[in-house]
Amino acid sequence: MNAPSVGLRHSATIQVTPEITVPALPPELGQLSDMPAVFATAYMVAFIESTCIAALKPHLAPGQHSVGTHIDVSHLAATPVGMSVTSEVELVAAEGRKLRFKVTCRDDKDLIGEGFHERFVIDVAKFTAKLEAKR
Repeated sequence: MNAPSVGLRHSATIQVTPEITVPALPPELGQLSDMPAVFATAYMVAFIESTCIAALKPHLAPGQHSVGTHIDVSHLAATPVGMSVTSEVELVAAEGRKLRFKVTCRDDKDLIGEGFHERFVIDVAKFTAKLEAKR
């Protein structure tokens, strides 16, 4: 691993579409079709994760990836369909393979989310072998 340096920053922007709103969450999670059509917290968390993954990608060796291990994020404001959301992440601590990011999300008008996200760098082959053994 070409260890990423504390201070590493990355951002990404998406458009809120009906497919990433609360009513569009999979029915296996519960009956949510009558909820307001706003950017879902679950998708905000996934977007934060994908932004961190993109930030780390140039710093990982072949056969390495990262997995989320902890998230502590507040969803502060609703975002309607049609607005853009930008996720900004900054690596604030690195202890071996454990990485801690400060994260924020903003829509076209407001700060909508902030907090911290931790990831752990894994060897994909070893990780997959442990998953298979767990089956």
